[in-house]
Amino acid sequence: MNDKTMNTDRFTLTTDEYLAETDVFFYLHDAVTQLLEHRDEYVRFGVVRYFAEYFASVKDRTHVLFREFGYVKATPRNRAAFIRIFWRCFRQIGKSGDLLTVLEYSSLLQLLCPDFPAELVQNAARIVLMEDAMDCPISFSDFIYSFQIQFYYEEFLESVLVIYDDLLEGKNPNTVIVPTSTLAEPSSGTESVNTSQEGVDSSIFLARIGGLCERFKHKHPSVSAVGEILEVRMRVSYYSFLMALAKHEGVNHHIGALPNRSDLLIDPEMDQELERLVAQVTISPTSNSSGSAAGHKDAPKKASPRKPLRQRHRMDLESDGSTEETDSSEN
Repeated sequence: MNDKTMNTDRFTLTTDEYLAETDVFFYLHDAVTQLLEHRDEYVRFGVVRYFAEYFASVKDRTHVLFREFGYVKATPRNRAAFIRIFWRCFRQIGKSGDLLTVLEYSSLLQLLCPDFPAELVQNAARIVLMEDAMDCPISFSDFIYSFQIQFYYEEFLESVLVIYDDLLEGKNPNTVIVPTSTLAEPSSGTESVNTSQEGVDSSIFLARIGGLCERFKHKHPSVSAVGEILEVRMRVSYYSFLMALAKHEGVNHHIGALPNRSDLLIDPEMDQELERLVAQVTISPTSNSSGSAAGHKDAPKKASPRKPLRQRHRMDLESDGSTEETDSSEN
């Protein structure tokens, strides 16, 4: 759920419901755990300052950088933040028009989260490819929107796949479905597969997904968006449904991590920061070692809720953009 939705809903929630929806206790627990694990590093800067910077990073959505996968996927906010950081760090790939393989996208994600599972990346690629040809290169824009759907709604989509498979096997008590596979190679000539008969009945699929949404509360695409996708076709395959979700602007806006497709490669703030950094390098080409030789003292380090090593990596990876996240309303 994005910040705008929460700002609207919070006035109708009780205190306990609001704390649960915003995962406040999760972040408090993690902040205290990090403080205890690295007390020698953080205490010297002051506990109050540490907590202030920790929650500032949560607010700015930079808190997931270089954290373990268990933390990155722990809350909807963390997932959206990670998707946004991936976009901002590697937007230039899309801008240059490069096509990357699944393995290459997996490597990029593991630069930001070292234990990010390759299987999740492969599942995102299947939404684009709709087959097992996982060595095919994919454009940045196609991959990132499919990755967003797969990562943000992972548990929901796993349940949707169970429903889909049940319908293919005719397990729905009111309807008999003839199993067909969308991944099968089409026959040649007059024996080619009639694509209108592939997949499952959309109306039954929609009804079953509607019941699923009630169990997942806010952790699913909006029912109206799902209806818009399924009500315009008689039959649908699992991956074509996921592709439609990935392309749906309403679903993208609800997550609040990425801009619309037309603005995906546009980020003026990041471009200005890149120009500023390039200008600094051009004007001041001297190395740090020469400055130290002249008796120059290093500037004092700023307190951070992350390890110094992680902070240095973060500066390297975000050298082409600002560490301050743009508000989703700018998208």
